[in-house]
This record gives sequence, structure tokens and C-alpha cells, in this order.
Amino acid sequence: MSERRLVVNVDHVATVRQARLGLEPDPVTAATLALLGGADGIVVHLREDRRHIQDRDLRVLRQTVHSHLCLEMAGTQEMLKVALDVRPNSVTLVPERREELTTEGGLDVQSRIGEIGEIARALHESNIRTCLFVEPDLEQIKAAHRVARARSRSTPAATASAGPTTRRSCARSRTPCGWPRSSSSRSASATGSTTRTCRSWPRTT
Repeated sequence: MSERRLVVNVDHVATVRQARLGLEPDPVTAATLALLGGADGIVVHLREDRRHIQDRDLRVLRQTVHSHLCLEMAGTQEMLKVALDVRPNSVTLVPERREELTTEGGLDVQSRIGEIGEIARALHESNIRTCLFVEPDLEQIKAAHRVARARSRSTPAATASAGPTTRRSCARSRTPCGWPRSSSSRSASATGSTTRTCRSWPRTT
């Protein structure tokens, strides 16, 4: 049986803080408590509009999380610069739309393969593991395979709504945020509202 790891997403701790226009609750404190409670890593999404996690949060988390820090981010040059500066253990490239409440759908790797490939290569050259958040769609999975040194992860909403056959194929395409291939991982929100189970996708070359 493969080893399982728990990574905790603290984005919505920051959502509450930003809504209150204050300093608390602090996502860094929440991350520390999660790690003290046995979590193996922390996940944060630094969105382009900075609606919850802020640049300072990410930098302090990098200084305090000594296990595994995964950064979810848009596939843009602006965010690439942030990742190369902060150097998380891994990065998951996700789609972003300003009007969405949370990440909806998967990354369109097929139509952006050159741009996504360039970002993935830059991360790889800096020894930052890279994941792609994609729909369980055959063409998107094929495109993800063509992106050097990237890993594929299907969207949980699409996986949950898929039929039995599709769910089985999706389970093989889901990848935790940069954990070694021999492991599987759960990712949970700090509010406890969601739990995701991921299995690793083979390394591409």
C-alpha cells in the first residue's frame, strides 16, 4: 500500500481576513497549526487579483514551512517571476478568471501549449516540481504529456461528475503537488469542507 500524505490549503483563512479588513485570522498561523497537527504540507493559491493570499503570506510561509509548500498560480510571466523568487517546493498551474469565486474548470493546455511549456521548463530548471490542473479530457491529457517535465492533475469537480469509466481514468491522471511518484496525497481546505485524494502521474520527458 502506498504512503499517504496530507496537504492543507489555507486560502480561505486569508479570505476571512481580507473580508474583515484586518490582520486575523492569519493563514500562516493556520498553516503552523496544521503542520503541528500532523499535516505533511501546505497549499496556497496566490491569485493575480490577490483576493485572499497576499505576497507577504507566501514569503512568510516559505520561511516557516520546512516540509512541503505547494503554490497554485496562473500560468503567466508575472506569477512565474514570483515562483522563481519565492521557490516553493512545487507549483500547480491553474486557470484563473476574475469573475469566478474559486477555480473553475481546468487549464487549457492544448491551446496554450507553447506558453505553458515555457513556464514549466523555467520551473523545472529551478528544480521546482510542476503540476498542471486539467480536465479529464483526452486531448488535454495528451497536451499535458507534451509539456516537458510537467504532471497532470484533473479537476475534482469534473472527476466527481464523471461516469464510472471516466472516473477510473481520472484517478490515474490526478497528481498531488509535486510529491514523489511512489506516494498518494490528500489535499484538504482549512475549513474541512473538501478533501481530495490524488495519485501520481508518471514523469514525462
